[in-house]
Amino acid sequence: MSAEAWRAWIGRAESNLARARLGRQSEDILYEDICFDAQQAAEKALKGLLAHSGLDVPRTHSIGYLLSLIKETGGMPVPPQVEQAALLSDYAVTTRYPGDWEPVGEDEYRQALAHAEEVWSWVVSVTGYK
Repeated sequence: MSAEAWRAWIGRAESNLARARLGRQSEDILYEDICFDAQQAAEKALKGLLAHSGLDVPRTHSIGYLLSLIKETGGMPVPPQVEQAALLSDYAVTTRYPGDWEPVGEDEYRQALAHAEEVWSWVVSVTGYK
């Protein structure tokens, strides 16, 4: 991976976060779908941080796993509020397909967005993005 690949990851995270911030602009948009964007923002930001640290970027949607790699392999302490973002992993797969889960409401969406914002702010502060 190139030395600047981390910027591409974080740029993609920024795009997903911008979409998540737009919220539910019509009744046709499901909260599950914008929670997916929140999850993707966190996932890509963390992958950008791994690349910034010179570490391998795994193919995974697990926020918890990415955070553990940052702590264990990167030797970087992760703030408790950022660790809570591991909850976002359910939006990567589970809620993207019809099934055995409760529909996501506005409060849950706002919580997902807040977790993504915490990850975003932390990664930007660590990497100096932009």
